[in-house]
Amino acid sequence: MPKCIFVLVLIQSQYNFMTVQNKQFNNSYLFAISMVSAMGGLLFGYDWVVIGGAKPFYERFFDITTSANLQAWAMSSALIGCILGAVVSGVISDKFGRKWPLLLSAFLFTVASLGTGLASSYWIFVVFRIIGGIGIGLASALSPMYIAEVAPSHLRGRFVSLNQMTLVVGILAAQIVNLLIADKVPAGVSDEFIRASWNGQMGWRWMFFACAVPSVIFFLLVFTLPESPRWLMKAGKADKAFPTLQKIGGEVYAREEMTNIKATLDDVTEKLDFKALFNPKFKDVLLIGIVIAVFQQWCGINTVFNYAEEIFTAAGYGVSDTLFNIVITGAVNLVFTLVAMFTVDKWGRKKLMILGASGLAITYLLLGAAFYFELKGVAVLSLVVVAIAIYAMSLAPITWVILSEIFPNRVRGAAMALATFALWIACFILTYTFPLLNKSFGAAGTFWVYAGICILGFLFVLRKLPETKGKTLEEIESELVK
Repeated sequence: MPKCIFVLVLIQSQYNFMTVQNKQFNNSYLFAISMVSAMGGLLFGYDWVVIGGAKPFYERFFDITTSANLQAWAMSSALIGCILGAVVSGVISDKFGRKWPLLLSAFLFTVASLGTGLASSYWIFVVFRIIGGIGIGLASALSPMYIAEVAPSHLRGRFVSLNQMTLVVGILAAQIVNLLIADKVPAGVSDEFIRASWNGQMGWRWMFFACAVPSVIFFLLVFTLPESPRWLMKAGKADKAFPTLQKIGGEVYAREEMTNIKATLDDVTEKLDFKALFNPKFKDVLLIGIVIAVFQQWCGINTVFNYAEEIFTAAGYGVSDTLFNIVITGAVNLVFTLVAMFTVDKWGRKKLMILGASGLAITYLLLGAAFYFELKGVAVLSLVVVAIAIYAMSLAPITWVILSEIFPNRVRGAAMALATFALWIACFILTYTFPLLNKSFGAAGTFWVYAGICILGFLFVLRKLPETKGKTLEEIESELVK
């Protein structure tokens, strides 16, 4: 995968540059353990998207092409696991540390990829998708958490961004693997032809099996990770935290960091105080966080990855052309995620969110019109690519930046947990309802519904969201909590 290799080389060059600027830090070691942890993001992205390429084939195999409910459940069942994984991640990571839950996540990814590929019935397929979803839920919380806890504060943002980058690389990898595995499908063939073909019997299985390879690699590499020094300090194991901190930044850094960690652990902000969320003074900021989290999902772009077959079939593309088009969308997603990394601190959060909401609204209106007037081929593909580019440089990454900044110290952990939970619930609703909307309103009407949501999101961001660029957390808190 040349593009993925190029991106990793580009990223490594950025971190080598930091070694020159901060010679006291062992950035090669920090980069290595961060990349191992960020493999959780890669598997998250792969497992999340691989089902989109397998969809035309497993639906024929399980004979669910005429049931919108069964199709929706197959696509959204992993989200049940995501919700469960996200909920339990805080409990088990607090009790067992960050390393061993990451190991559990890798194990679940491996089991899910093999079990899904071997599934002989629809409901077995669904069960293993839920198991994979639990792995996603764990990885989505634990991978960035681990990186944030091992990285020095002045380098934390750049290192944590590795997780978002590997997630996008995982998405692209799944799309490329699907394209390479699937045999070409002749245009206009029947469902029975596809079901009896190699794609319908075995191809979709190998798409899921392929995920076992990086899952096993991740599982083995997690053993090489040191436990989070922050968790070790919290667990009263300071003697085990010191060697890791010393390896990262030297003895002086290690002693200073241990002092800082101890002070932070003694601070009330580290406690997950859910009761405090009911304080009226937090009402506005909590509303902003939950609405932004839900809007990131309900803007509708994830349906392009999960339901690419319906979208491109309606645009006149065959199955094989659809798989190629999905790869194009993944490459665009990767490129514009890089754009976001270089613009978030220059353009500001609010501007990018306004750009994303308004840009998607306009694009969806045009996309709906294209379907309504039965435009085919390149016209629809171009609009889909534009929508993904806009999302990748705005709502996708910036939402997480905003959520990490706007909540007050007193309730940051609890508020972040609630916002993340709301995001996964919104994602489940989006994924489940798309085939129902598509059946009721057609492709045109469905994208016009998403356009309406984006217009509402635009108005909310314009009126309610403050600009947080260049402000300290205390300054943001003083503006939002009065």
